Amino acid sequence: MQKVAIVYDRVNKWGGAERVLLALHEIYPKAVLFTSVYDSAGAPWARVFPEIKTSFLQKLPFVKSNHEFLGALMPIVFESFDFSGFDIVISVTSEAAKGIITKPGTLHICYCLTPTRYLWSSRKFYFDNPPSKFDFIPFFNFFSKPLIEYLRGWDKVASQRPDRMIAISTEVRRRITKFYQRDSEIIFPPVSLASESRSEKEAKKDKGYFLIVNRLIPYKKVDLAIKVFNKLKLPLYIVGTGSEEFKLKLMSGKNIKFFGQVSDSQLEELYMGAKALIMPQKEDFGIVSLEAQSYGVPVIAYGKGGALDTVISGKTGLFFNRQTVESLEAAITEFENTKFKADNLKTNAKRFSKEIFKKEFARIVENDIKQRGL
Repeated sequence: MQKVAIVYDRVNKWGGAERVLLALHEIYPKAVLFTSVYDSAGAPWARVFPEIKTSFLQKLPFVKSNHEFLGALMPIVFESFDFSGFDIVISVTSEAAKGIITKPGTLHICYCLTPTRYLWSSRKFYFDNPPSKFDFIPFFNFFSKPLIEYLRGWDKVASQRPDRMIAISTEVRRRITKFYQRDSEIIFPPVSLASESRSEKEAKKDKGYFLIVNRLIPYKKVDLAIKVFNKLKLPLYIVGTGSEEFKLKLMSGKNIKFFGQVSDSQLEELYMGAKALIMPQKEDFGIVSLEAQSYGVPVIAYGKGGALDTVISGKTGLFFNRQTVESLEAAITEFENTKFKADNLKTNAKRFSKEIFKKEFARIVENDIKQRGL
């Protein structure tokens, strides 16, 4: 029996990547979870792992919710872990966890959520929109640019360490090729889909509003949607929290309602009552798109990135081509005159189930084990 370790950048929240970790736990229930920091209050889901090993950062009181300050330490953190007792190590990462060091006999598979955004694909955006926690630091760009260059160099070296790289989407595969000069294959992440028993209740719902389910941070472009719905005076419900929450509430009209963080049952009710899900951002993958479709809710998405994998134009949703008020407004107008079949939406969502993810991931690992004779 091979001994397995799973490595993740930080365990302090809940989201799509965390669903990946739980699915991997189901495949490898005895796997040990390694991470830079662990916040048991912010990530109670992680208690299913038999053991969670953290880095030296865990002893610092402020790091669990302030990881933005720690980018420069991440290379040291992940290179400090010892995996000499493990046969298989699976890193799940959008940052530094791929940079772990393993011995030649250990199989290292990286499930890449994206090459580190602030170093590569969204570098300019992050410099133009530094996290609000850095607002008090004068000359943010001046001091951080040399550090970014160092981290880019390390990140490129670290990207060559895994024996195999797996991408979550076509967009991420393209980025891996562009920034890391590596081949990769795609396994779509697991999606929590609506159960069949919800169909009858869903059919009785009055589809009265448009819905956004997103973190309220700059690159998610929720402000764009608000501008459009302020203009159209159509009802828009927004689920999520983040650094831009106060600003977005200030700019919103009375037709826009914020729900903050909601429970799974509350989110289910909101999906079932929605006319369409709005995705104004360019996503690495976009799990919420498929969650919505599993409830029979079509998607209006920016036609770039992960949405191209999850939305079938004219069948399960519509695309808008530019992140402008005019382009999104035109898509909403087109949507109001387009009919979608709930069965098409649900069938498309089922292609991304947790069972399919587990089967595909286990198959790749087993093939690599056989090739190595482990």
